[in-house]
Amino acid sequence: MRLFLLPISTRRTLLYSQKLQTLPSEKQTYLDKATIKAATLWAGWEKKESGWQKKVVEYGNYALRRIPYEEWGLKSVPPLSTRRREEEILGKEKHHLIYPQSVIPTTKATGVLRTLGTERESLHKSRLIWCFVGMPISAPFALIPIIPNLPFFYLVYRAWSHWRALAGGRHIKWLAENDFLTLAPSKVLDTIYTPLLLPDSPGQMVTDAKSESAPSINEGPLEGDEKMLLTQDHGRELVRALEIPELEVELERAIWQVEDAISQKKKQKEEEENSKADDSASTTSDSSNSDSDKK
Repeated sequence: MRLFLLPISTRRTLLYSQKLQTLPSEKQTYLDKATIKAATLWAGWEKKESGWQKKVVEYGNYALRRIPYEEWGLKSVPPLSTRRREEEILGKEKHHLIYPQSVIPTTKATGVLRTLGTERESLHKSRLIWCFVGMPISAPFALIPIIPNLPFFYLVYRAWSHWRALAGGRHIKWLAENDFLTLAPSKVLDTIYTPLLLPDSPGQMVTDAKSESAPSINEGPLEGDEKMLLTQDHGRELVRALEIPELEVELERAIWQVEDAISQKKKQKEEEENSKADDSASTTSDSSNSDSDKK
């Protein structure tokens, strides 16, 4: 398994796990087979030109795109089964942590990975519980003829998604705690990220990969506002350089979400500053009127 740390902005990093081999059908679990069957069914609905299946896919894809990219990243990490645990202890399965050293210092790479694997654990636990609470409530919708019980199936999917994210996070924690990761700074990634960190690029963060005190993505506060590192064009370039086609949709989703989050934060900050300016102007006006009345 190859674990990638791909910084999206100066504060956020995408985690992606690439499986080096696919298990044969006889070794797949029932959950794996059910997941593959559901993906095949969804792909079939996407090919339909019209009908309720096409509408479900359109709304479903919109909802899926809004699921946090951090959750998708954790889901890409396979659960830690008993067989996989034994293979990792015996050294039969190797794991490589790949990252751009120009952005993430080697001394902090494992820490960044551990943070990504554990920072959302409580969130996924609480959301998983709420999904289980909502399932019995949505079950009566099955009485509606023709159309399947979409609210129930959505909650089932979200429950599975949160469970997979939790399982992926526990697997990462296990690998980090037992030192089963081989650090592999990527020159390919550095060729893409280094030009984005040039000092003459306004507003971009510059990190010294050789310094242990250098600021690190996802670890501790950084000075200044959050800035984007990757654009959609950079994401496609990165996918071509790594030769991982399936990574494109993950990067596209992550970049879109981070851009939107930064935009919303900037808009909120501007509104707060305008509100403070209006309050200050109002206070000054009231003070002037008071002085005028005294005269």
